[in-house]
Amino acid sequence: MTTWLDQIKWTADGLVPVIAQEHDTGRVLMFAWMNRESLELTINEGRAIYWSRSRNKLWRKGEESGHVQIVKELRMDCDNDVLLLRVEQMGGLACHTGRHSCFFQRFDGNSWESVDPVIKDPAQIYK
Repeated sequence: MTTWLDQIKWTADGLVPVIAQEHDTGRVLMFAWMNRESLELTINEGRAIYWSRSRNKLWRKGEESGHVQIVKELRMDCDNDVLLLRVEQMGGLACHTGRHSCFFQRFDGNSWESVDPVIKDPAQIYK
């Protein structure tokens, strides 16, 4: 029997790219990966749970920082190979650098410049 998970085009490693977007502003917060287990848990728990490739384990967003992402909506793109997670970002920070969004660097034509401030020192977040 085909399930909703079978409709997703998973990578050869069994992953799917996920964009986390703030549900009320539309601002892109971060990019991450999910596997079948993390996606099922995300739906069941109502909070973002990703697959950490560097740690090779499930990563409950906010498990260390407290900056949990509450899922408001899940969408899939037209090719069924990218997911959009519309979330409420608790604590206002999505990035481990202490910023609201991971996309804080803008190309100015010659180099990358940081355009969003650090809201909270990461050393205070990750003790």
